[in-house]
Amino acid sequence: MCYPFRCYWGEPMSDEKPDCVFCRIVSGGEPAQVILENEHALSILDINPLAQGHCLVIPKRHVPWWHQLTAQENASLFTLARATSKRIMKVFAPEFVTMYARGRRIAHTHIFLIPTFKGDPTDRHFNALEGFQEQAATLAGLRDRGVLVLTADLLRKGKGKKGRDS
Repeated sequence: MCYPFRCYWGEPMSDEKPDCVFCRIVSGGEPAQVILENEHALSILDINPLAQGHCLVIPKRHVPWWHQLTAQENASLFTLARATSKRIMKVFAPEFVTMYARGRRIAHTHIFLIPTFKGDPTDRHFNALEGFQEQAATLAGLRDRGVLVLTADLLRKGKGKKGRDS
């Protein structure tokens, strides 16, 4: 055990990537604040948190995308995500815990667990994404040929929708 960091000193992963920070955490080569652990996964504090208690859940095996994990690894990963989320709810009492999975910037699956309160940055971010989803039909309507002709005509005439000069 490494205080204040808990290091995992398990068997070397056959597909461990030495340039992957999460592989180094799993092998004990990089310090991390480990919150929970099971056979196939670790939950750790994010070093760039979006909120106090923001955790990442990572598989012990290097796999870029969660859907590439075995069924057993996936079950382990999401079981640990659920247990970690329950801890976050108990300790920080957020409205809910936002969860999303990545593997793009750091090509090792990681599930974000972010304590989320109404109006905080995470809530606003996802509300904006949902707003884009909901506005798709409106935005698509702006591409309609008739709407484009009308818009061009309004701009050419320099008159506002209510007939005022602009």
